[in-house]
Amino acid sequence: MKGIGNIIWLVCGGLLVALIYYLVGLLMCITIIGIPFGTQLFKLGTYSLWPFGHEVVNKPNEPGCLSVVMNLIWVLLGWWEIAVIHFVFGLILCITIIGIPFGMQHFKMAIASILPFGKEIR
Repeated sequence: MKGIGNIIWLVCGGLLVALIYYLVGLLMCITIIGIPFGTQLFKLGTYSLWPFGHEVVNKPNEPGCLSVVMNLIWVLLGWWEIAVIHFVFGLILCITIIGIPFGMQHFKMAIASILPFGKEIR
């Protein structure tokens, strides 16, 4: 069932979302200061390719001081807008019964994108 959900997810926009994450991640990696943010965008892009059957959890011994500071910078620079977009798409998809599983994946991605530092995808 996870495989079918992931294939439908890819066809219905998941591939486009992942490509946008990867493209913006590459742009962020141009500067040395942007590399940590670019790697988080790569992580979110990989998660947006195959969201069914995966979960976002805290890494061992996290959140630490560095991840808290980086998450604060992440939010202050405006990356919280990604979470808002995923939340809105989740609400739109949950209007229909067929869209509920996809809306739930957007909610999971919103949580992952609001504070991505110190998290891992399993």
